[in-house]
Amino acid sequence: MPSECANWAGLVTKLPKKPTRPVYSYRIYTYDMKDLEVLTVLTSVFLSSSAMDFESKYEVSRVATFICSHNFKRVALQFPDELLKDSTGVVGALRRELRSCCEGDNNVKDIGLYVMADTTYGSCCVDEVGASHINADCVIHYGHTCLSLTSNLPAFFVFGKAPINASNCAKYLCNYAFSSTKPVVVLFGLEYAHALQDVIEASMVQKTSLCGLTSRFELHFADVMSQAMIPKRSSGTNGQSGLLSSSTGNGDCGDAVGNTYRIGGLLWSLEEGRSMEDYSLFWIGPDNSAFANVVLTFNSCEIVRYDATENQLLADTSQQRRILKRRYYLVEKAKDAGIVGILVGTLGVAGYLSVIHQIKEMITRAGKKAYTLVMGKPNPAKLANFPECDVFIYISCAQTALLDSKEFLAPVITPFEAILAFTRGSEWTGKYVMEFQDLAASTFVGIENQEKEARFSFLQGGYIEDPDLQDIDDEDEDGALALVNTTQTALQAQDKDLKIIVKGTAKSGVEFFASRSFHGLEINGNSNAPEPFVMGRTGKASGYDHETSKH
Repeated sequence: MPSECANWAGLVTKLPKKPTRPVYSYRIYTYDMKDLEVLTVLTSVFLSSSAMDFESKYEVSRVATFICSHNFKRVALQFPDELLKDSTGVVGALRRELRSCCEGDNNVKDIGLYVMADTTYGSCCVDEVGASHINADCVIHYGHTCLSLTSNLPAFFVFGKAPINASNCAKYLCNYAFSSTKPVVVLFGLEYAHALQDVIEASMVQKTSLCGLTSRFELHFADVMSQAMIPKRSSGTNGQSGLLSSSTGNGDCGDAVGNTYRIGGLLWSLEEGRSMEDYSLFWIGPDNSAFANVVLTFNSCEIVRYDATENQLLADTSQQRRILKRRYYLVEKAKDAGIVGILVGTLGVAGYLSVIHQIKEMITRAGKKAYTLVMGKPNPAKLANFPECDVFIYISCAQTALLDSKEFLAPVITPFEAILAFTRGSEWTGKYVMEFQDLAASTFVGIENQEKEARFSFLQGGYIEDPDLQDIDDEDEDGALALVNTTQTALQAQDKDLKIIVKGTAKSGVEFFASRSFHGLEINGNSNAPEPFVMGRTGKASGYDHETSKH
């Protein structure tokens, strides 16, 4: 036995070289039963530690307690694509934990666990549509989440536990807060919520070393709203959900009195008389949709980001702020739209139906035609099937609402941008709202009394008049009669001149399609005489009855 294999560090050894290339192999050397027992103990400890880390990452114990305490029998486990490989292990660990948690209860065998993948819409939202296919009682959501309120099903969120060096993070945080002239609000990705208390404690130590006993800067840490979500069943809640207790236990937010802010599942309060413009923001996490949501919502604040993966502080948010300039351009482009498509990007977030109805009413009163489209996750190929739409409004959660529509034939805007575009006299003050629930609470000021005067179009460089509002109101009175009248008007316009109606001037999809120069393969399309009946072929394709030659 070679001497270099005598210690256990040499489990991976290099075999002697062959003429071709070296070969690596896993080999284990044992001398007697004592060595074998040691190896067995080491393997058992390694596997036990790995299992504990796995169960801790997916919070198997808390999930089992949530299921047993609410007596759920059909449980849907929703995984994103990147975590789907661990779904079988989670199911096995959860099944074992349920047996130990509900020991003595014979009904534990009746609990069904169903794995869901390939969600209908964004993976950050609870897929209530997919869960309804198995009549699920609740949904356990794993991975990144926007923590949007659910409409019908209870949900429990497992954020995951991304690695982070708490001491280094606290060092960057305190150095930034020491150099800043404003108090600092600390926000973070939900995957780092497990390490928040460690960051707070390390920040206190770092703060003492920098400033001594005297406080030279203020730190305010956000808290997680909840990991569990139970929708209220009363009819007057409009599909709102109730939140259970917070998961982090940080008391900084609950003890504060004043304005309360929430975004992406985070909650914090400011002192009375202060606003977010008086604070700087310190974000812990990657540059993802959650961070873009924070940058757009609080675009007037100074924001820095700590990348826990690279362990560095990044202060350049110009890429995110450039998004605001493009969004303003899309708002101006949407003002000239005549036909608007409403894309339903969620069927589970609470309040989405109310927002769709308000958006449709707003579009109608603005003298434009609205069509509601349900197609799952939008892409350029899907939206290309609706060329009559000049602009699309995407109704979805805050973290999936911003679609990069550069490859789309028509721009895709958010409900907030739609209000700016279709409300006369509205001005963008710099405030940006991503959550459509916040828009549902507003009164849509200015929509009720739209003025019938020409407006200036920045894209066309002149004053234009929108379609007559009275025509749209009359069209809504009787849908069938309106369709007949619109079709007749479009055909009359087509007979006069095909170039009269072009995209952007058509009032409805019927007018748009009637004015197209290409209507499909029409043989003798100009002839109005009826075609005579023709006897078709009989027999098989390999040899019809009228064919003389047989093969």
